[in-house]
Amino acid sequence: MNTAYQLTIPVENQPGRLAEVSGILAKEKFNIRAITISSFGSSGFLNIMVDDPKLAHKVLEKEGIETQLKEVIAVIIDDRPGGMDKLIQYLAREKINIENAYGFVLESHKTAVIVLDVSHIDATRRILEEKGFKTLGTEALATIEPFHYLKY
Repeated sequence: MNTAYQLTIPVENQPGRLAEVSGILAKEKFNIRAITISSFGSSGFLNIMVDDPKLAHKVLEKEGIETQLKEVIAVIIDDRPGGMDKLIQYLAREKINIENAYGFVLESHKTAVIVLDVSHIDATRRILEEKGFKTLGTEALATIEPFHYLKY
C-alpha cells in the first residue's frame, strides 16, 4: 500500500497567512499538488500536499511555521454517484474515524482520488487491501495531471 503525506499547518484566520506559506513554498520550488483551507472562528488549518513533503516540512519549520507532517491515504475511487460512498461505508462499518478528507477528479466520470486522514491508518490499509482499493503515494501524486486531455 502506497504512502502519502500532507502538511497540516495551524493558522490564524486573517489575511496573509496563506500567502506567507505559499511564498516560502514557491521560493523553495515546491509544487503544491492539493490544498484545503478550513477555518472556524479566529483560527483554522491548511492541509497541503506538495511534491516533496518531508523536505517541505523541514523548510517550513526552519522558517518558523508550525507544521505537522501527517501520513494520509490517497484512495482511487470511481468518479460516479456513490463512488466515494462505497469506500466510506466500509470504513464506517469498521469504526474508522475520518478526521479530514478532500478529493479531486482525475478523469471526469471515470476516476477520482479521495485523500483520507484517518484515526487508524493500519486498519484502514488492511480494509482497503481486502476490498481491492488502489492507493497513490507521494511520487504518484506529485506527477498526476488531472484533466490532461482538456485544452484550457
